[in-house]
Amino acid sequence: MHGTAHDAVAVTVRVEGARILATLIRTVGDVQIAEDAVQEAILAALGAWPVTGVPPQPRAWLTLTARRKAIDIIRRERARLGKERDGLRMIELAKSDLPPDDVVHDDLLRLIFICCHPALAPPTRVALALRTLCGLSPAQIAGVLLTTEAATTKRLTRARQKIAAAHIPYRVPAEAELADRLPAVCGVIHSLFTAGHAPVDGRAAYDVDACAEAVRLADLLHDLLPDQPMPAAVLALLLLTEARRPARLDEHGDVVTLDQQDRGRWDAAAIARGIALLNDSLRRSYGQADAYQLQAAIAAEHGRAASYANTDWTEILRLYDLLVSIAPSDAAGLGRVVAATEAADPATGLAMLAELPPSPRWHAVRAELLARVGRYADAALALAESLDGPATQPERQHRERRREAFLELSLPSAPYERES
Repeated sequence: MHGTAHDAVAVTVRVEGARILATLIRTVGDVQIAEDAVQEAILAALGAWPVTGVPPQPRAWLTLTARRKAIDIIRRERARLGKERDGLRMIELAKSDLPPDDVVHDDLLRLIFICCHPALAPPTRVALALRTLCGLSPAQIAGVLLTTEAATTKRLTRARQKIAAAHIPYRVPAEAELADRLPAVCGVIHSLFTAGHAPVDGRAAYDVDACAEAVRLADLLHDLLPDQPMPAAVLALLLLTEARRPARLDEHGDVVTLDQQDRGRWDAAAIARGIALLNDSLRRSYGQADAYQLQAAIAAEHGRAASYANTDWTEILRLYDLLVSIAPSDAAGLGRVVAATEAADPATGLAMLAELPPSPRWHAVRAELLARVGRYADAALALAESLDGPATQPERQHRERRREAFLELSLPSAPYERES
């Protein structure tokens, strides 16, 4: 019973925790009080549910308990907070009704806008939103933002301090302010999807819940600002990428590379919608593509190709050339290397790869290119180097299998025995 109740708490927090927190922040207007109240509610659930059983509506139980905990926290800090302000908070928190799901989702999206306040530096806005509202750990955020965990922790601490010192209000921005915060909000949603689609490490190849939440938020953002090209491009990119997820693993949970994937398992409806959204986004931006549009265009080329051999690698290379010129990154650079290899030859890819900074993924790409030119021993060594860094368990197992295969291919063939 204890294990079942604890599992129910963990599932509810993972799936609903961000929404509960977002609703409470809207009500209280103070992130720290809301976070403390939610944490106390989780501890209360861990103590109560094993005894009383899992409630029929776990999210409702946690939400109402968090409200009561927030009231307790405000009472404890009454001497520090203004009494009139406390009274308004108490009235709102004491309400027994729960907002409908569409309001909860809207709270979450709009609170991402709040975390993306222009007084904060762009990377800080993304880190704060990913931590506060998406629940990512500093290590996960560091992986998405390509920085260190220590630097991310410092960034988050300074952001909270700046918000408190400058009295930055946690309020929903006016409609006229939404567009100014749009790039950072799109960055948060895309980063959440990236953390789910390509986690840095862990036992799973991807986080289905994080990907689904990112797609849902992108859909809400597009509904909120349908005339803006950027939300349409972000939603297109997420749909086109997520459409291929069912084919990324086989029935045993092993990684299936793009050239080996069963394209019949791809979500054709999501691909069609993603391409339509991309075309609409490009029309609205008069053909001046941003980074999300270029990434979506690359994903669209893969999505519309009937097979790996029929992929238009020349067009994909052209798109990567544009992407690295306006938004250079290690991931874009490695994608460009792969495209150049397929559009030209492995030697071209290896030459381009030498210009990029080494990383575990860099070594893994280099191993495949070396194998393409018959340098199997060097390929095995490169894969060994790729295993020194973080990787998910399925990806690690895939690289280990490839390394063993390359080692076998590197062995000299046994001479034929002479007939006596």
